[in-house]
Amino acid sequence: MKPELTDLDQRLLNDFQRDFPLSPAPYAEIARRLGVTENDVLARLEALTRAGAVSRVGAVVRPNTVGVSTLAAMAVPAETLESVAALVNGYPEVNHNYERENHLNLWFVATSTDVARLQDVLDEIVVRTGYEVLSLPLEQDYHIDLGFELQWN
Repeated sequence: MKPELTDLDQRLLNDFQRDFPLSPAPYAEIARRLGVTENDVLARLEALTRAGAVSRVGAVVRPNTVGVSTLAAMAVPAETLESVAALVNGYPEVNHNYERENHLNLWFVATSTDVARLQDVLDEIVVRTGYEVLSLPLEQDYHIDLGFELQWN
C-alpha cells in the first residue's frame, strides 16, 4: 500500500536527495527553506520512515575514506531469506541489503572503522546463519548519482 504523501512529504523526498544542508541544525535549515517548522520536518521524516518511503537520512561518503567497507553476497535458501536478511540488517555495520535473482541472492554493504572489525562482522554472520559470505571489496571507484526527480500524479 502506498502512503498518502503531502506536499511537504513530496518536497522532503525530492528536494533534499542532494545538497543536504551542512550546518549545526540541518533540519532547521530545511524547515526554513520549506516555510515550515523544524518539528514539522522531523515529524514528517519519522512518518515517512515508518511508512517505508525513507530508509535513511545521512551523508554518502566515498567508500574507504572513513573506515572500510565491502559489498557482500550470500546464497540463502528462499525459505530462510527473510530471516537471514533480518539478522544481517541487525548489525549496525550493515547499511542495507537487497535480494537479487541469482544463486547469490542476498547482497549487502558492510562498513566498519577497520578491516579487523569488518571481518569479525562477516565471520559472525557466517557462524550465526550457517551460510558463507562472499566479500567483494571495492577495487575501482565509480560515482553513480542515485538521486532521481520524483513525480506524483
